[in-house]
Amino acid sequence: MTAVDAAAVSMRTAPACRALGLPRASLYRGRRPAAMARPRPAPPRALDPLERHGVLDLLHTRFVDQAPAQVHATLLDEGTYLCSPRTMYRLLDGAGEIKERRDQVRRPRYAAPELLATRPNEVWSWDITKLLGPAKWTYFYLYVILDIFSRYVVGWMLAPHESAALAERLIAETCAKYAIEPGQLTLHADRGASMKSKPVALLLADLGVTQTHNRPHVSNDNPFSEAQFKTLKYCPQFPERFGSIEDGRAFGQVFFPWYNQEHRHSGLGFLTPAVVHFGQAATVRAHRQQVLAAAYAAHPERFVKGRPQPADLPHAVWINPPAKKTAAQDAPGTTIVTADDPRVDPICDADDLFAVIMIDRGATLISSPLVSQCH
Repeated sequence: MTAVDAAAVSMRTAPACRALGLPRASLYRGRRPAAMARPRPAPPRALDPLERHGVLDLLHTRFVDQAPAQVHATLLDEGTYLCSPRTMYRLLDGAGEIKERRDQVRRPRYAAPELLATRPNEVWSWDITKLLGPAKWTYFYLYVILDIFSRYVVGWMLAPHESAALAERLIAETCAKYAIEPGQLTLHADRGASMKSKPVALLLADLGVTQTHNRPHVSNDNPFSEAQFKTLKYCPQFPERFGSIEDGRAFGQVFFPWYNQEHRHSGLGFLTPAVVHFGQAATVRAHRQQVLAAAYAAHPERFVKGRPQPADLPHAVWINPPAKKTAAQDAPGTTIVTADDPRVDPICDADDLFAVIMIDRGATLISSPLVSQCH
């Protein structure tokens, strides 16, 4: 409109409006003072105020939890026509009531489980995965219980079917094997049928074990079990199918000892789960320190960043660390950075969903919504 007014100085208003694509009526209406503007008359088809009030009153009382299309169809079946569904929407919009009107169940908001492990046998996670059987649509079910602090597989079982009774038996035998005391352990799982079954819940209550579950449809709440299954299924020796359940058990009897006693995790300072789980981590790290010190003394010129240090030991592992400031952020020499920090080049293992790297020879935590806290 300002451009039309400027062009109208050298040419008429109508050609200026055509050149700039502006209707003349809009130009004249914009020039009219607000006091002179007249309200738009109501269309002859519009409902009168009494009818509008009657429709709104019906939507507020009898049909308070139904959508306008449902209301319109119900009234037609009763031989009554008040207005179209679109008019009902306009009336509700004018009253500021456009929202979900149907009577629906309100699901509770589940809080993210926040679990902290500072030593072995404090928090275990468990899950069940399917292994392909010899024919199509045949499966074997692998139950695995994992200590999240050490990543040590404390118990496993391969069965021909998923059953709460089998899960109860495995949990009971594993707790007895490690002499779990009442109040010592938290057992975390997803929301599968066996995980939420009554036999398992009663067993854990009898053993004094705290039971926690994922939020619905959130697999990230059980990251350590999921990562362990990935390591299992991406193992080069893992077959496409197992010929029988005996074949599967034979594979597990080879894989799980390797996983516990030989596989070195980046999240554990490249220690094996067995070393961390059975309290040998400090001894192994001290030995590594001696080897590095001897190498540095022999050829210091080869270590351009100074005296080498072995990877730090794990001190704490989280499932869903709280968003607020934690004690790790106050610890001297510890820096918390995000995964997109330009200084960060994380080193990840197949079974580790977080990484610890060295920046300026100080331990640095790569924070992630899936992971834990370590030094």
